[in-house]
Amino acid sequence: MGLKELKKDLIIDSALNLFLEKGLSSVTIKDIATNIEVGEATIYRYFENKENIVILCAEKLEKKVYKEYFNLDKFKNGFEKIKEFYMNYLYIFIKHPSYYRFINEFDAFMLSKSGFDLNEYANIIDKFKDLFISAYNDGIKDNSIKEVNDIETIYYASSKALLELCKKESITVDIVRQDSLVNKKELISKLIDIILFTFKKEVC
Repeated sequence: MGLKELKKDLIIDSALNLFLEKGLSSVTIKDIATNIEVGEATIYRYFENKENIVILCAEKLEKKVYKEYFNLDKFKNGFEKIKEFYMNYLYIFIKHPSYYRFINEFDAFMLSKSGFDLNEYANIIDKFKDLFISAYNDGIKDNSIKEVNDIETIYYASSKALLELCKKESITVDIVRQDSLVNKKELISKLIDIILFTFKKEVC
């Protein structure tokens, strides 16, 4: 890796840490520069604007999450792999709720922008789907799960529902009494149980 790429990586690492700590909207180019003790001009030498930095930070975070949490145990059967896949959403919520807060802010941030290339970000997201489909196919082969129709739609529906719940619970505080009736971690866990029921084989 050349010096230019090393400097770009340093900027992205600095920006991502700040975004996770303080929130995407409140961090400025000046904040990122100050954090690594350079001038703002240095940041603009490598990045045209904050939007470009934000997108690369989102890509880096997705890669980090995939590498650290979604290396499914190859010795487990298909159902166990699918359970591990979904449970990782909860583990991330427990250990790094700021990840979900960043994704929530990123979605809102990009909705207000246009003309930016998100293909690489989308490609990274596809890796999660491919991993899930592979676990599902393993489960069909080893007879640990029941076959379901349109597995891709099931994947998108379940993963989006789980992601949205994790995002919401990572940023909300109790407003009405119903909000405090169920522990946030328990709420996410119950949704995972409901999703897993889709794949459980009936016991004869």
